[in-house]
Amino acid sequence: MGLLIDWFLDFWDNMPGGKISRAFFAAILLTIVVSIPLGIYWSITPSAFDPISEAEIDADERGLEITTGYTTVFTLHRLVDTLLHKPGGYISNDIAPPGVWLDNISNWEYGVLVQSRDLARAMRKDFSRSQSQSVEYLALTVAEPQFNFDANSWLIPSSESQYEEGLDALLSYQLALVSKEETEAQFFARADNLNNWLGDVQTRLGSLSQRLSASVGQKRLNTDLAGDAEAEQSTVVASEAEIKTAWLEIDDVFFEARGSAWALLHIMKAIEHDFGPVLAKKNARVSLRQIIRELEATQDTVWSPMILNGGGFGLFANHSLVMANYISRANASIIDLRDLLSKG
Repeated sequence: MGLLIDWFLDFWDNMPGGKISRAFFAAILLTIVVSIPLGIYWSITPSAFDPISEAEIDADERGLEITTGYTTVFTLHRLVDTLLHKPGGYISNDIAPPGVWLDNISNWEYGVLVQSRDLARAMRKDFSRSQSQSVEYLALTVAEPQFNFDANSWLIPSSESQYEEGLDALLSYQLALVSKEETEAQFFARADNLNNWLGDVQTRLGSLSQRLSASVGQKRLNTDLAGDAEAEQSTVVASEAEIKTAWLEIDDVFFEARGSAWALLHIMKAIEHDFGPVLAKKNARVSLRQIIRELEATQDTVWSPMILNGGGFGLFANHSLVMANYISRANASIIDLRDLLSKG
């Protein structure tokens, strides 16, 4: 250690460029020293919250009486608000240290953002409308496109500014739901509306499951046209292909899936509350609770300092395959739930 210190002091005294070089080197060193603990702190994902009790507290503070849909809209607002105001704020569009280096939390944010966008679209397209010919609610026509703004924009306009505008519009819809004067603002908790949104969730989870499973690489048969003898596709592809997630992207996919599951966990709890009578009539509440249980398992603590990619039954764990297992089981439960909702 003494030799290392002596070497550094000698290097410092004889550094080419004199004071300017030493000042520049000190600035870089200070940035690195400060960025490491700050980056670790910013990378801690937010804790889970109870959307039902939080919505009740929010309504009590505003002197409001909760109506159908209030909890789900509040949950969406809370998810996006968490992205913007957690430690470090919204990190995905950072161009300076330490945010520019924090790819894990950035991918987690993207997973949350995708589920938030899907729910905002469902609110605009289905939940707030009584039928296909009904008029869209004005606030949701503002909120939904704002949440779909570029996730990596840092200049003018920034992603944060656009998402804040979306939050303001979403809050106006949330408050209008409990206003007796705003009769145009509605939230229709119907089985068909819920089924439509679950279809989007099913597609998202299916994609995440495949990307997670490809961490070790696997040969897959082409089943794109299975089930329809006359089906066609644009270009001819191989009947068998090897699918493998790039080594540097394995942890990115893992944390995107973890963020997506974190958001879905809260949304599903809110859905259980607002769609309670529909679920009870279809005897489907237990299916929704099974989805919630699988999503809760995706949030267990990762004790390893890095995402491992062990293969098969080898010595090391494969965190991606463990996550894929929970995601796939949640997706299977969603398929069962949609089947129950589609029945009379």
